[in-house]
Amino acid sequence: MTHHEKFIQVAVCGAHMSGLPLNAQLTSLGASFVEASQTAPEYKLYKLNDFSPARPGLLRVAHGGSAISLELWQLPIEHYGTFVSGIPAPLGFGTVTLADGRSVNGFLCEHYATLNAIDISQLGGWRAYLQEMAS
Repeated sequence: MTHHEKFIQVAVCGAHMSGLPLNAQLTSLGASFVEASQTAPEYKLYKLNDFSPARPGLLRVAHGGSAISLELWQLPIEHYGTFVSGIPAPLGFGTVTLADGRSVNGFLCEHYATLNAIDISQLGGWRAYLQEMAS
């Protein structure tokens, strides 16, 4: 098995990003930062209700989407199940399309949870939202 096959890339767009409250869930499983990237312009980002720490939800849409900032992390494949199994509804894991056309595993949100959430897509990402809230 080559080195590459022992890892899986995961895209995170919220509280799991570098320096944010849930990043330790990745680093404690041996994950390492790969690069900052963004989605294809086919997504919306919502500030979800009832999460502490605050969490966003990424939803793929047919119309009116934006490119949303995210981070790619490299996770040891043997810890992928542990990581994914700990993700609470309405969040889940699925295929996210990046701006450069690559497909990666990443956080997605079930549609129902976005209906009473705040659409923050126009800010372009979760860090921008947190900065706006702090100002």
